[in-house]
Amino acid sequence: MASADTRGGLPLLHNYYGAMSMILIIIYLMVCHNSATATAASSSNLNNGGFSVKLIHRNSLKPPLYNHNHKAYRRLMGSSDYQTTPQSEIRRDKEDGEGAQLMKLSIGSPPYEIYAVADTGSMLLWTQCEPCPNCYKQKNPKFDPKKSSSYGTLPCSAKACTYANGTGYTSCSTDDQKVCNYNYTYMDDSLTQGVMAKETITFGSSSGKPVSFKNVVFGCGHNNTGETFGKNEMGIVGLGLGNLSIISQISPYVGGRKFSHCLVPFDPDNPNDASIMSFGKGSEVSGEGVVSTPLITKDGKTQYFVTVEGITVGDKFVPFNSSWSVSKGNMFLDSGTQVTMLPQDFYDRLVAEVKKKMEPSSLKPIEVNDPSGTLLCYNATTNPKAPMMTVHFDGGAKVQLAPAQTFYQNKQDKLFCFGTLNSSNPLSEGVGLYGSYAQSNFLIGFDLEKMLVSFKATDCRKPSTRTANGASATPFSYFFNYLFSFILVAILYF
Repeated sequence: MASADTRGGLPLLHNYYGAMSMILIIIYLMVCHNSATATAASSSNLNNGGFSVKLIHRNSLKPPLYNHNHKAYRRLMGSSDYQTTPQSEIRRDKEDGEGAQLMKLSIGSPPYEIYAVADTGSMLLWTQCEPCPNCYKQKNPKFDPKKSSSYGTLPCSAKACTYANGTGYTSCSTDDQKVCNYNYTYMDDSLTQGVMAKETITFGSSSGKPVSFKNVVFGCGHNNTGETFGKNEMGIVGLGLGNLSIISQISPYVGGRKFSHCLVPFDPDNPNDASIMSFGKGSEVSGEGVVSTPLITKDGKTQYFVTVEGITVGDKFVPFNSSWSVSKGNMFLDSGTQVTMLPQDFYDRLVAEVKKKMEPSSLKPIEVNDPSGTLLCYNATTNPKAPMMTVHFDGGAKVQLAPAQTFYQNKQDKLFCFGTLNSSNPLSEGVGLYGSYAQSNFLIGFDLEKMLVSFKATDCRKPSTRTANGASATPFSYFFNYLFSFILVAILYF
């Protein structure tokens, strides 16, 4: 009887261990999947690794930006009399513009969620703060520093107090606290004034796990004015060069001063499509098809300057200068401005060539007077065909632009417009601006240690292609995880 009982218990024991093994295997797979797809959890465990965040269009239909009175399509050019000025640090998009990309982040402890414009054309991170007696209208409540346990003002003696003097200025408060006040003015005459402070900043990374950084210097704005600030914008994330830039401040924790972005072109039929921005290690743009050009620094400037030799329209090369001489740093890249802006001479020669290459040849151009310059448009009902264009950068880099990156449709006014303006130069004579239309559907990497910007043609709507060297698991790694599990089950059962 005893021996019979022992043999009868072996299958039960075997099944017990088999069941327990299956439970352990399931837990193992869940842990492997989560650890493989997570970018980072917090600055304390980033281990010098990077992370990615999503960017959404200003008028996205996603909460909390969704306005129930908002139409699915808003005209890129604004009112029917074309009185819209593309804006960035220099001329940022007005409220009805679709070009601005907003980044979700949180400030303080407990975290207070804000949506701020991701701007490579400026340096300061700031948000509207209470009290704010003279601030532009904001849809969501403003950040109240009194409710945050991690908030602290910056004293005048702090070195960071002088960092804002590049494009603004700082001063000491007249009271005994000697707090660092700032005044940061944009070239469209909008401004933010307030107190320089330190806070805990938390990013909602694309992995789903938050990434936090302590003691980040930012501007707590108590006086923010300007016609270009929209009600969905709660501030600006300055991504330009300079010590105050969020790129510089978080670089010790993410593996270096580098970042990349993949901007989704605005589609009125799919307003919720998100762009992506990656920071630090893993944001490098590499692989087949990558071209690079040097970044040029200029004293007192925080923009990302590059050198453009000219643009080919179809098969015709149009030099930047009619004299064929090229000045270093004659263009800068700005994610906050939709259109590209060119010096008058270059614009005239470029537009003349574009007109020649438009099909059908019988098309009659429509010139629209805009406060920022002249827009070249065509009647969209004629289904015009625009030429391919190639931008020639210093160092041999060639970036080919399809019509979707150089033209845009204004459906409401039935116009097909060239996304380039002639303009009195945004920063100085002979300098142009490379806008977000031309940057869309490219993975663009900014390496501030090597001082290079790299371009890689990419479908930015596809998650698998729009990050540089993401930390997500590959199908190959999942194959080995499941193969290991299968072998373990086989051993236990057989």
